[in-house]
Order: sequence, then C-alpha cells, then structure tokens
Amino acid sequence: MVIDRPPLEVWTAVADITRMGDWSPECTAGRWVDGADGAEVGATFEGDNEAKVAGRTVKRWTTTSKVTACEPGAVFEFVAEGYTTWRYEFAAEGTGTRVTESFSYVPSGFTGFMYNTVFRRESMMTRGMSATLGRIKTALEQP
Repeated sequence: MVIDRPPLEVWTAVADITRMGDWSPECTAGRWVDGADGAEVGATFEGDNEAKVAGRTVKRWTTTSKVTACEPGAVFEFVAEGYTTWRYEFAAEGTGTRVTESFSYVPSGFTGFMYNTVFRRESMMTRGMSATLGRIKTALEQP
C-alpha cells in the first residue's frame, strides 16, 4: 500500500507500537516493557489483542514481542511469542511510501491445527494486515 507521506514519517508511526491499537482490528493496545521506551533491536513490548466473530469478542490475550529488525525509514520487525514474525518494509515511491506488511507464522500441535484449519488464522491475519495498513494510511494522510 502506498501512503502519501515520507518513509521516515510512516516508519515512525508504525514503529510506535503504542499507537497500534488505533489501527489494528485485533491489537487493542501496546506498551513498551522491560525498560524499553521505543523501537530498537532487542526492545520488548506487550500487545493486548482480541478476536471477534460476528462482532462478538470470543477471545482476549496479551502477547510479548521482541524487536528483531529496526532501521528507521526502511524496516521494522518483531517476533510475537517466539513463533509469529511481523515485518514492515518501507520504500519511497513517488511522493509517498510503499509499505509492505508480512508475517511468518509457524503454529504447531493441536493448537496449530485448530488455528489453521478451524479458525483459518492465516486468512484472518491477512485481512487484518490490509485493514491495519488502510487505517494507517487514513490517519497519516489526513490534513
């Protein structure tokens, strides 16, 4: 998705995990923990999440994540709970920034089976990424 703002501005917004609750359909809040106060490799944060089905909350949980890549204006990546990697890449395009969000998800065992087969977790995560980027675009492009 292209956001009509410079890469560093878009990166700064995304890497401020305290704002993710404003944009994500699943993450409702985020906070730096263990002495971290901003994005840098090794920083730890918690994210509060909720899953909804037909508009009803069916699950709430908190994840702990660690920043694994952090290059202002270029990349922000973190690993949640040791098995889901979220990555944002930023590249100048025209007068704006192309933002690419991706994830690597390696569930296992019965829980993995349930998430993938019954709850179609990967599909939900992909839809959530699109919604998140759309909301970030709207927020940053407003006058």
